[in-house]
Amino acid sequence: MKSFLSEIAVIDIVAFVWFLACWGGYNWFASHGRHGRGSLVGASHGYRLQWARQLLLRENRVADSSLIGNLMSSVSFYANTTIYVIAGLMALWSTLDQTMGIFSELPFARHSARALWELRLVLLIFVFVFAYFKFTWALREFNLLSIMIGAAPDAKAVLASDDRQESYAQRMAAVNSMAGEEFNRGVRSYYFGLAALAWFIQPWLFIGVSTLVVVVLYRRDYASPLLRIFQPD
Repeated sequence: MKSFLSEIAVIDIVAFVWFLACWGGYNWFASHGRHGRGSLVGASHGYRLQWARQLLLRENRVADSSLIGNLMSSVSFYANTTIYVIAGLMALWSTLDQTMGIFSELPFARHSARALWELRLVLLIFVFVFAYFKFTWALREFNLLSIMIGAAPDAKAVLASDDRQESYAQRMAAVNSMAGEEFNRGVRSYYFGLAALAWFIQPWLFIGVSTLVVVVLYRRDYASPLLRIFQPD
């Protein structure tokens, strides 16, 4: 362990810790309390609830099933793509020496020991494995939502019981929002995966890009024109 740490500079350790703080910290910030409710994903919950209420009033729910199918197709695309990314990173391990030589020729690239290169590669693999778990869990939640649509009470029965209508609509919207949030975490992992690539060049660049990713995500989630349009009056 000591020999491994001796091959890693202090700035690389600082950059690694900063990256984890940015990634984990932003995920926590965007998913808890009033911060989560004020984001683009949080604002979408009202529309998901309205969708669920309207669904229960319709006798024909084919369009709703098609919408869920479209959401599942998007998540499935990301999950399949992530598998290819992970396979590519695993294949890169066998050509690590050649990759080190290529990166060493880049401007401002910093010479690093093989142990540090392996740590960088492990970090990238971990980020995309995390994304894969998020996408597959979101896919399962959308599957459960489709089951809830199939089991939704008949429109006539719903009209006869407002309490039952609201309870079922709330539960469908909650599952829909949970699936959307898991999908969003997976997409965020892609952003931070791109930031992790900067570590292969320079630890300072890694710190800067990690910080930039947080700024970009915050602006998109909390300060974008789309959020102002999406928020209900």
